[in-house]
Amino acid sequence: MRPPPPDLSDPVQRAAYSRELAGVARKTRLLGIAIALAGAGMAYYTKIHDTKPNRLATILIVATGFGVLGFGLMRRKFHHVIRMLPPPE
Repeated sequence: MRPPPPDLSDPVQRAAYSRELAGVARKTRLLGIAIALAGAGMAYYTKIHDTKPNRLATILIVATGFGVLGFGLMRRKFHHVIRMLPPPE
């Protein structure tokens, strides 16, 4: 059974809910940022050393990082939507 939605007009409950949302899919979001940064580092290396075969791999790595980050953000959004539903009767 779901807990009732938090009362966001109360500052204490709003702060607790903010902490709860910050923990949802945190590792997934951080992994997405790390992958995107690794791709950006690879892009910088590719630009300096002009290694043409690595350009496609760089684009794929950055896109994968943003995809993982987007997945984490969507998980957080769905958690919020489900949490705000009224309790079933």
